[in-house]
Order: sequence, then C-alpha cells, then structure tokens
Amino acid sequence: MSKILVVHSSPRQERSVSRKLTNDFVQQWLKQHPEAKVVTRDVARQPVPHVSEDWIIGAFSPADTLTPDAKAAIDISNELVDELFSADRYVFAVPMYNFNVPSTFKAYLDQIVRVGRTFSVGANGYQGLLKDKKALFVTSSGGSFPAGSPYAAYNFQEPYLRAVAAFLGITDVQFVVADGLARGDDAAKNSITKAESALNELVTSW
Repeated sequence: MSKILVVHSSPRQERSVSRKLTNDFVQQWLKQHPEAKVVTRDVARQPVPHVSEDWIIGAFSPADTLTPDAKAAIDISNELVDELFSADRYVFAVPMYNFNVPSTFKAYLDQIVRVGRTFSVGANGYQGLLKDKKALFVTSSGGSFPAGSPYAAYNFQEPYLRAVAAFLGITDVQFVVADGLARGDDAAKNSITKAESALNELVTSW
C-alpha cells in the first residue's frame, strides 16, 4: 500500500495556487489508488522550529546524555524524519519567495537533512538514505524564470530543491510549475491550466 506525505508551505489558504494544484492532484491520484494512505503536514499553519543550539546538541550527542531541552528539540526532527521514511511518495507544495523557498519550508528542510538519519558520510563521500522514493514538487511564482531566459539566474528555488532531493537519495523527482501568476489574469490562467494538464498526466504515470 502506497503512502503519500503531502507538505504544504504557502501561508495563503484558499487563495493559494500551490495548495489547490496539490490537493486536486492528490484527490485525483487517490481515485486510482483508493488503498493509499495520505499524511498531510502544513509547515505554514504549524511551522517547525528553526535549528537551535539544543537541536545541534541533540543531533550530535549520545541520546543518553541529552538534556530535556536537547531531547525535546531533536524529537521534533526525529518525528519528521520518521514520517519521511514511512512514506514512499512525497508531494511538496512550495511557492517561490524572493527567488527561493519560504523560510517555513527551509526550516522544515533543516530539520530533515540529518547526518546519520537521512544521509551518511563514508569513504565514498555523501550517501543519501531516502532510497526508492518519489518526489513531486508543485511550485508557484508571481514571476517567470524559464531556463535559457535572462531571468533564469534568479531561480534559486528549483535548483536548490533538486540538489536537496538528490543529496537525500531521492532520484525520481518531478516538477510542475505554475509561474507568471502576477502578470495578469490571462497569464495566470494559462499557467495554471498548463500546470493542471501536467498534473493530470502524472495521475496515471506517477
């Protein structure tokens, strides 16, 4: 039985494009896989803490030496990491903020990128430990930063997310982008329609 972890990061609710696209996709996918389980985490409504000194102590000290504060800090990370391992598919809904991901989503990533948990370091260098997983990133942005355009260099979001996924060992990665949403109603509508079409195709192949 498949298990999907859905992570939302837009502070917008009903007006969020990334939320709607993601939720619609998951509902359509479930129609074809009714036995699947979905777990949803919303780091915009319920932000995860930023890395703190207690977190660092918790991550790099033996468990039986931890102070109550250090244990509490790293327990949050452990819960998030366990959640990742328990799922075989991820759908991340991520709007673009100032050319990259929202700070709430960055805080989430900082909690789950953990040496000894989601990656290891050995004689052959870094090794991602999230094997045999699939990840779908549904991203949105007010501007447009297509590859090959003069504005492509401003897009730190997709390269960053691809790098993090690869670092963690996730090699089956898909991106669906709704961009140019602040360029007028027609441009926004066309972009959303294109994203919906791409997601509809993924429903049968993902």
